[in-house]
Amino acid sequence: HEIINIDKLTYAGNLSNLGDLYNHPHHHFYRQDICNRAEMEAIIFKHGPDCIIHMAAESHVDRSIDNADEFIQTNVNGTHALLAASLEYYRQLKNKDNFRFIHLSTDEVFGSLDDSGQFNETMPYRPNSPYAASKASSDLLVRAYHKTYGFPTIIVNASNNYGPKQYPEKLIPLTILNALEQKPLPIYGDGSQIRDWLFVESHVAALFDLIVAGRVGESYCIGAENEIRNIEIVQKICAILD
Repeated sequence: HEIINIDKLTYAGNLSNLGDLYNHPHHHFYRQDICNRAEMEAIIFKHGPDCIIHMAAESHVDRSIDNADEFIQTNVNGTHALLAASLEYYRQLKNKDNFRFIHLSTDEVFGSLDDSGQFNETMPYRPNSPYAASKASSDLLVRAYHKTYGFPTIIVNASNNYGPKQYPEKLIPLTILNALEQKPLPIYGDGSQIRDWLFVESHVAALFDLIVAGRVGESYCIGAENEIRNIEIVQKICAILD
């Protein structure tokens, strides 16, 4: 596979995470903002991809509460710019059946979990934060492009990811680092919020499955059946470190 990697390299981006892959002959890196439609169009037309996986997003709930502007700009306006550029490319393809646009979203668009179970694709959208609202908005744009233009989209509503090299503002890495340094542990409210936790490599495996077998126009919840309260995650980490 040839990988075209576009990243704005905000505070959470780190090129060193790529390691030796950065210089791999099948890897092409561009430091660009997805809000720049002209640049997106130029890169897409230059490389002619079979699949675009739209991962770019502001994703930290606490930051969205402090300042929602960047979340609207990247998650809503940026998604639209990327959709518009990708649609121009799609329209000139001779073999349109082989192309897919996969949009990564979050299960937080469905609101909060209670003790009764899991999120599923039939649930109504009930976002509870500016972050979740911005992702819900981007989902609706992606759906509209499919319905209006016949653009071959797939929406992925994944649960909380965790794994190596995750930026340490998220709950699991931040708890680990703060505990190791004997600092206060970050818990929102009383920690009773229930979330599902998905290991990043499991998420990647699911994305490969969707590239091959995902149905155009569908949305897919990707989770790990690891529903647990935030306070229990923190307690597990403390027990392991102790």
